[in-house]
Amino acid sequence: MEEVEELEAPRPRRGAGRNAPAPRAVGRSGRNAPVEAKPERLHKILAQSGVGSRRDMEEWIAAGRVTVNGKPAEVGQLVGPEDKVKVSGRLVHLRFGSLRLPRVVLYHKPEGQIVSRDDPEGRDSVFDFLPRMRGSRWVAVGRLDYNTSGLLLFTNSGDLANRLMHPRYNLEREYAVRVLGDLDDATLKQLAAGIELEDGPARFTTLLDAGGEGANHWYRVTLSEGRNREVRRMFEAVGATVSRLIRVRYGPFVLPARLKRGSTMELTDMDVAKLMREFGLPAPEVIQKRDKRTRK
Repeated sequence: MEEVEELEAPRPRRGAGRNAPAPRAVGRSGRNAPVEAKPERLHKILAQSGVGSRRDMEEWIAAGRVTVNGKPAEVGQLVGPEDKVKVSGRLVHLRFGSLRLPRVVLYHKPEGQIVSRDDPEGRDSVFDFLPRMRGSRWVAVGRLDYNTSGLLLFTNSGDLANRLMHPRYNLEREYAVRVLGDLDDATLKQLAAGIELEDGPARFTTLLDAGGEGANHWYRVTLSEGRNREVRRMFEAVGATVSRLIRVRYGPFVLPARLKRGSTMELTDMDVAKLMREFGLPAPEVIQKRDKRTRK
């Protein structure tokens, strides 16, 4: 199975790597209360808000083109979210770093990719197929092993990633498992009751027969932890051979039917803000709307 520890931001970016997915970020709208942000230097926050370069902003401030709360601004002046800043008479929507929402993407991992940036064998890495990002890096919310496909979550927020993986939130992982042959009732009961593995007892929260044809039979299983290859090891412990394993859900996130293998889908700002609130993290007010896209 997987090795779990593992769920858009303002704008999608082009993906890197072979056939890299470059999703378009999804739009959002939300109404949370603004998060407190520390005052920052005016020229820095104007540049961060996309008005121009820091050097240009310093020159504009010195030239009297910038006002703060109706008064001429000064070079080096500090401003906060509550201040009204105008450039050439036009109000600027300031974007403070601490108020920015993290990015979150869903990735449909195919078999034959590793969830690591370094591999002595030179195998394909999932990180080669994610959207490019400047100034931060993607963090995997858990893992899937080389031969397992399905849903993976990535974010550039370490805090959010940690909460999505933390045992206290008890997020269920759901898998579609194909095995060779049918399992008898005694074996199914054994899997449901629990299996003793080398790293401790393990059990499925649910185990459902999903049918099948010929030599292959499908089962749907859920568990609330993500130890290394746990699903595979549980079936192997009862003498069953897993021929295919797909993660179809992680917590509230279901693998979208339209998300093709090797493609990503980025969450909307509204969904990211909601997710952060649900996990006890501060989320800024969401204003802009954008459309959601997937890209292969």
